[in-house]
Amino acid sequence: MKLSTAIFYYLLFTICLAIPPIALQHNGYDDWLVAHFWLVFFYISGFTFLVVGLILFIQQKNKDYTTQAFLAGTTIKILACIFFIVIFSMKNKVNKYVFVGDFFYIYLLNMVFEVYVLLRNLRHKNLR
Repeated sequence: MKLSTAIFYYLLFTICLAIPPIALQHNGYDDWLVAHFWLVFFYISGFTFLVVGLILFIQQKNKDYTTQAFLAGTTIKILACIFFIVIFSMKNKVNKYVFVGDFFYIYLLNMVFEVYVLLRNLRHKNLR
């Protein structure tokens, strides 16, 4: 998968991921979203964008380091998200159940996208 194709798919994915929270806000279910939800959304989505871009860039330069780049990027991403959770929960008073639900909605779906891109690239490599 080319880098430009992955960026397009990621932007499309992010828009689709943002539709349910927007629908919740407009239909009066604001209590299902944590305060500053969009900060959490754009932080995790931006970090995922950087990780996916880095993995694809490294794959184009040297295919031997793709797996190590994926593991390193995923590890750095989860550590950055843990630090974000700690800082966010210290600075903001939030309902912990709503926060966990919102966080895992964003994080897990972004992780699914990362794995999809990796598997698609590996499958494409095996077809050659």
